[in-house]
Amino acid sequence: MKKPAAPPPAAPPAERNFFHDVHEVVRLIPPGRVSTYGAIAHYLGARQGSRAVGYALNAANLDALTARRDAPVPAHRVINRLGQLSGRHHFPTPTAMQERLEAEGVRVEDDTVVEFERLFWNPATELE
Repeated sequence: MKKPAAPPPAAPPAERNFFHDVHEVVRLIPPGRVSTYGAIAHYLGARQGSRAVGYALNAANLDALTARRDAPVPAHRVINRLGQLSGRHHFPTPTAMQERLEAEGVRVEDDTVVEFERLFWNPATELE
């Protein structure tokens, strides 16, 4: 009697790309809402990864592997935990981040989102 053939080996798990994961989460933030570097890092399992989220957003439209013309990364919707536009210096002009937020109805005063708590979009609760 012939032995049954062994099943084919399982495919190795797909390698995760943190920058790509950040970009996909940020694309889910609705217009007129904001999230934080820390909330995104926490959602992706990198509790201390706020800075890495910032690096990912800086690279968002530079990385040919993760940039998508049909769905650009709305990095202007990601701010720091105090509601401040801490990433504004990485935009083409010092006011571009604020202008993009205001175009979506978000009020900004002194580089800080007004009503931050009300506009905060937490991926841990919004996506679960």
